[in-house]
Amino acid sequence: MAASSPVERVRAVATTVAERSDLVLEDVTITPAGRRRVLRVIVDLPDDAVGGVGMDAVAVMAQQLSAALDADGAMGETPYVLEVSSPGIDRPLTARRHFARARGRRVRIALADGREVSGRLRDVDDAGLGLADGTRVGWEAVVRGRVEVEFSRSEGADAEVGDDGPGTDGIADPRTDEGADGEDDLGEHLDAGVEESDDRDGGSDDRREA
Repeated sequence: MAASSPVERVRAVATTVAERSDLVLEDVTITPAGRRRVLRVIVDLPDDAVGGVGMDAVAVMAQQLSAALDADGAMGETPYVLEVSSPGIDRPLTARRHFARARGRRVRIALADGREVSGRLRDVDDAGLGLADGTRVGWEAVVRGRVEVEFSRSEGADAEVGDDGPGTDGIADPRTDEGADGEDDLGEHLDAGVEESDDRDGGSDDRREA
């Protein structure tokens, strides 16, 4: 049997870890970054879940995945940075479960014949998609979709609605290389139990160095 590629090995490990946390593995990528590599893992909630993946769930997933990858040796000896995140609102809808998670929101759907339809997504079933205005689109006609961000005027300011809320970037307990440039202060800061975060649109993120 041919040896699995690093991405395939990571995907297998990440799938197991995600399932233990009632999450779904969305994507895995490994990108060279100087002396290191960046391993990006995206997870989402199951089809029948409501809301988005919280920062706590992402942090737990990152911690457990980091330990599992160390035990498996899937990433080899080259240092890497592990980034675990949830999909942002701008992620393309390409699978049935993507559309299922977007029920109740306004979507724009690209069709196989080049046209686009938009409206509030009401139904997702075996036959296809149903919009609130009665439009039906069969799966054979769907190329991809995307969620449309909605805005409403509230107390004189634009308030965004229809989103899961701003995501959070979290950096927690990175394991840094000894002698890595510019990392000693960061490692000491985080070892003291201080967590840094900033707000971004989209999903929750956790970044760790290994």
